[in-house]
Amino acid sequence: MVSKGTRKLIVSLQKRKTREEERKFIIEGDKIVKEFLSAGTTIGILVANPEFINQLGKELLQHVNEILPATYEELKTISALKTPHNALAVVEMPVVIKHAEPEPDEYSIVLDCIQDPGNLGTIIRAAAWFGVKKVFCSPDSVDVYNPKVIQASMGAILSVEVTYSPLKPLIESALKRNIPVYGTLLEGVPIYKIEKPVPGLLVFGNESKGISEELELLVTKRITIPRFGYNTHGVESLNVGMAASIVISDFIGRKI
Repeated sequence: MVSKGTRKLIVSLQKRKTREEERKFIIEGDKIVKEFLSAGTTIGILVANPEFINQLGKELLQHVNEILPATYEELKTISALKTPHNALAVVEMPVVIKHAEPEPDEYSIVLDCIQDPGNLGTIIRAAAWFGVKKVFCSPDSVDVYNPKVIQASMGAILSVEVTYSPLKPLIESALKRNIPVYGTLLEGVPIYKIEKPVPGLLVFGNESKGISEELELLVTKRITIPRFGYNTHGVESLNVGMAASIVISDFIGRKI
């Protein structure tokens, strides 16, 4: 049974302001909940179908502070999804890492005003897949704990450190440490023509405006993804989630 107070808390966590005040966020879905528990992450509240709870076993349930069996109808009243899954959980946000810096011998992703939750989730998932440990977002980017970002990342936030900070000083600091800054721009060197890419910052811009002029001036290596298809009506560009996945795959793949 889900109390009125718990229901109110869970619904309120769909808003960024409340998440930041409470330092809590929501994860939804059987697979994501199991991944968080398998990683040893403490779950504050688990609201789930009784059958799902029974399948978890004592080893995983020891990471849950409060277990609330719920019917499909109850889950429907608190879910951010049109069709709820069997499980939903409230998780404490990790401690915020202040003054995080990119590592000189690794690739890091820098996101300038990314607005679409699906794009951010996709980028985080691609980063985890290819072993990129750090993603830096501008403060005006979509919240990493937005339920739609969590859903799109499919648990990948467990493997990637996402930090929000002003990007100009971050990039300037990297340049002082001789870290290359790659910027995805319409006019740049095709990524496949860069013979030996060196680990550095991979900067991706806003869905409609691209990289801001302020940051573009700091880019040391302008890159682009060449287009090979010609009969591509309705495909004027790649979304930033796809573009980031392609660049990460190409650059990281050449380290093998």
